[in-house]
Amino acid sequence: MAEDKNSKGGVRAKLRAYFLANIGRIMDSEELRTVADNQSEWARRVRELRNEEGYQILTHNDRSHLKPGQYLLESDKPLPAFERAISKETRAYILDRNGFTCQMCGAVAGEPHPFDSTRKTRLHIGHIIDKSKGGSDDHGNLRAICSVCNEGAQNATLIRPDLKQLLIQIRRATALDQLEALKWLIKKFPKQAVEALADTAKPVLAKDRD
Repeated sequence: MAEDKNSKGGVRAKLRAYFLANIGRIMDSEELRTVADNQSEWARRVRELRNEEGYQILTHNDRSHLKPGQYLLESDKPLPAFERAISKETRAYILDRNGFTCQMCGAVAGEPHPFDSTRKTRLHIGHIIDKSKGGSDDHGNLRAICSVCNEGAQNATLIRPDLKQLLIQIRRATALDQLEALKWLIKKFPKQAVEALADTAKPVLAKDRD
């Protein structure tokens, strides 16, 4: 019988307890794999702790001082969680409606994945507008999505913006959103932020002395 990921002693429970016992300490993949008894799904359980239970588990995408494969729990207070409560009937309907095809990259269920031929395509049900952004579980907000796209290893439709495009979006944003973006950047690059502020202040200080 498969181990219940939420049961006492399950992989997710073990990882949750370990993170909570090591708040503020950087942990790597091998350490967490050991905690999970070398279960192959340990990384998915970490994502569930972050996405479903709301724990602020940070990676190199969130903090510049973290390396790929490193994890850090910042606080024991989880953010609002958004449980995925999609019925089997809804899942079957969405898969059939979408032709058992990933709506991001076009991969077909059961066939070798076009971006990783060593893996067979597995489909999940995902939200078009994420629940954290106010999206619902209505059929119109659900779509079939493969494991690769779901994990972010390959995104066939979203292209990373270059500096010019990013600056255009920031300039178009409200002042409040610009300030929130600034706070996020300062958190991710604290050392560089201090250096940038010091460089910006030099001309002002020199002018005052004159």
